[in-house]
Amino acid sequence: MPSTTPCCARFSVAGMEVRGLHHVNVNVRDLTEALDFYVQGLGFEPFHRPEMTVRGGWLRMGAHELHIMEVANIVPDKKQHFALLVNSVDDACKELDEKGISFRRITNDNGRSDQLFLHDPTGNRIEIQE
Repeated sequence: MPSTTPCCARFSVAGMEVRGLHHVNVNVRDLTEALDFYVQGLGFEPFHRPEMTVRGGWLRMGAHELHIMEVANIVPDKKQHFALLVNSVDDACKELDEKGISFRRITNDNGRSDQLFLHDPTGNRIEIQE
C-alpha cells in the first residue's frame, strides 16, 4: 500500500522552515565494498565528493543523497535504519533476488504494510517499503 506521508510538505521547527530531507549518512567498514553494494546492488548514483579527512562517498538515491564514511571497527546499531520508498515491493524482491542480495519480507496481516529488510556489507539495516 503506498505511503500517505506527503513527500514535499514544509514545516517549521524552532522557527526555521524545513523544506525536507537532504541526506542520510551511514558509517561503513570498507568503502570499496560499500560503494559496490550501493551502486551495483541498489543502483544508487555516485557523484563528486570533495576531499575530506575521512574516506567516504556521496550517492544519489532519487531526489535524496546517501553519504557513506569509512570508519574502522564500526558496529552498526541493530535497529537503526533508513527506508527507501519504492513503487512495487514485488519488483524490488525480483531485483534483489537477481542480484543475489539477501532480504527478509514482512507482510502485516492488516494489509497496511509490505516491507523488506536487508543489510549492507557492514550490517547497516535498510528498509524498503511501498
